[in-house]
Amino acid sequence: MKRILIMIMALMAAAALLVAGCGGDKKEAAEKVLRVGTEPTFAPFEFQKEGSKEYDGFDMDLIRAVGKQMGYKVEIQNMGFDALIPALNAGNIDVVAAGMSITDERKQAVTFSEPYYTSGLIIMVNKDNNDIKSLKDLEGKRIACQIGTTGEGKARSVAGAKVTAFNTNTEAAMELTNHGVDAVINDSPVVGYYLAQGGNKTAKTVGEVMEAEQYGLAVKKGNDKLAADINKALAELKKNGEYDKIYKTWFGEVKK
Repeated sequence: MKRILIMIMALMAAAALLVAGCGGDKKEAAEKVLRVGTEPTFAPFEFQKEGSKEYDGFDMDLIRAVGKQMGYKVEIQNMGFDALIPALNAGNIDVVAAGMSITDERKQAVTFSEPYYTSGLIIMVNKDNNDIKSLKDLEGKRIACQIGTTGEGKARSVAGAKVTAFNTNTEAAMELTNHGVDAVINDSPVVGYYLAQGGNKTAKTVGEVMEAEQYGLAVKKGNDKLAADINKALAELKKNGEYDKIYKTWFGEVKK
């Protein structure tokens, strides 16, 4: 009888361990983390409201929705734009969500998801400036841009221009307001958002949108599995209407 009791107790203990083990697996699965790097000074794509520690914007809402669709908890890390790709390839983050344009040069360093947004570059000048109306008018002028962006590349392609690259778009816009430069070149939706938030009191855009470019979510070069999972999640969000909902929140209308 004593042996039988001991055997029953042993079986009960083993069962308890098995249940605990299963519970641990579920907990581990529920806590899968997607580490996302961003540079939150690129409104309306990623930014922090004054006094807030939360990350806001189109990209932030989208990557959270992508993570949720994939079954991941999303953790967002703040870093400089030019530090994002090194951090990705060093394994410090899993994904870059930062309004990053898909370029041939960047494709050599990272693997991109399918495009999730189409943008372009625009010129912003002070409201009282009637001399600059196109890119050619910027030859020999002072141009501000954000470091590491395609706007910087475009600015540096202008003949004779003196280019100053800032860490953030806000700093570049401030330099324009202070008449430290003649123009700013940046992404059209970013400039549009800046103007809509009060910047139009002192600044305006000129010329046409240049070089339509597509944004993608970046993962470590060769991580095709994660890229495929992200693409699957993006496709599902577009199918179920969640992408359109997020787009409308930040841009006011659903993109056709």
